[in-house]
Amino acid sequence: MAKSFAVLPCNGLDKSAGSLAREVALRLCETGENELICPVFYRVAEAKYNKLTEEKPLLVIDGCAVRCASKLAAEKGLKISEKISISEEAKVNGLELPDHLRLTAAEIEFAHQLAEKIGRQASGAQPVAAEEALQFPAELHFQTYTKDKFIFKIPDNEGFYFNENDVWVYVIGDKARLGVTDFVQHSLADIIYFTPPVLGSHVEQFEEAGNIESGKAVFEIVSPVSGVVTAVNEALLDAPELINQSPYEKGWILEMNLTAFSEDQDLLHQFAGYFPVLKRKVDEFHV
Repeated sequence: MAKSFAVLPCNGLDKSAGSLAREVALRLCETGENELICPVFYRVAEAKYNKLTEEKPLLVIDGCAVRCASKLAAEKGLKISEKISISEEAKVNGLELPDHLRLTAAEIEFAHQLAEKIGRQASGAQPVAAEEALQFPAELHFQTYTKDKFIFKIPDNEGFYFNENDVWVYVIGDKARLGVTDFVQHSLADIIYFTPPVLGSHVEQFEEAGNIESGKAVFEIVSPVSGVVTAVNEALLDAPELINQSPYEKGWILEMNLTAFSEDQDLLHQFAGYFPVLKRKVDEFHV
C-alpha cells in the first residue's frame, strides 16, 4: 500500500525555490491521499495539524538552504519521516533556479515530475520505463501553394493527417506527433508565446492542446486526435519562433500515445483532402 504523508512545504514565496516547493506539495495532495500543512496557519493554530502529524508520517519540502520548513518542524518538535530539498533536486536535474517568482511551464513540469517521483518511492514502485522515441521521418516531401508573395508548404508523406483547424498530426503505430500548419504560422506572423499542455494529461479529439500567441492573436491548438501527452517541445518555451521557421520539423508541438485513432481518423484529412481546404483558406485570407 502506498504511504501517504502530512506535507509541510517551505513558505518562502519570495524565491522561486519556495514557489516550486509549494507546487510540489499541491501536486502531491492533488494526486494522492497526502494532506497539506499550511506553514503560516500552523504557527498560529497548531491543534489541527498536530493531530494530522500523529496520524501520518511527515514529509518536509525545503526550498533553499534556509530550510524554513525543517526549522518549523523542529520548533514544533515533529519527527520528520522524509525530507526533500528543492534546490538540491534542481541541481541534480540540471535545472537552474530562476530569479522570477511566477513559474514557467518547464518549472511546473519539473515540480510535477518530482511529486511523481516522491509518490513512486512512497509506494515502492519501480521507476517508469522510458517511452520508446517516436520515429519521425528523416526527410519530408512538400507540396506548395503560392499566393502573392507567400508560399504555403504541406507535407504529403504517408502518415500525415490534418484537421480543418489547421493542425497536423503524424501517426506511426499508436504514437503521434502534432503541430500547426504553415498556414497558421503565416496567418499569425511572429509567434512570441507558447503554452504547452500538461504532460500526462489526456486530450480528446478537438479539445485544446495548448496554444500559441503572436501580436495578432492567440491560436488554440485543437488536437486532431485523442491520446495521452507524452512529450512537449520544450525548445518552444524559449524559442517559439521555431514554429514560424519550421512548423513541421523543429517547431512541432507535442507527442502523445493514441487512444482512439481508428475512430479519430474518420474526421481527418490526408494530403489530398486537406490541400483544397488550405487553398480555399489562403484565397479567402488574402482577398
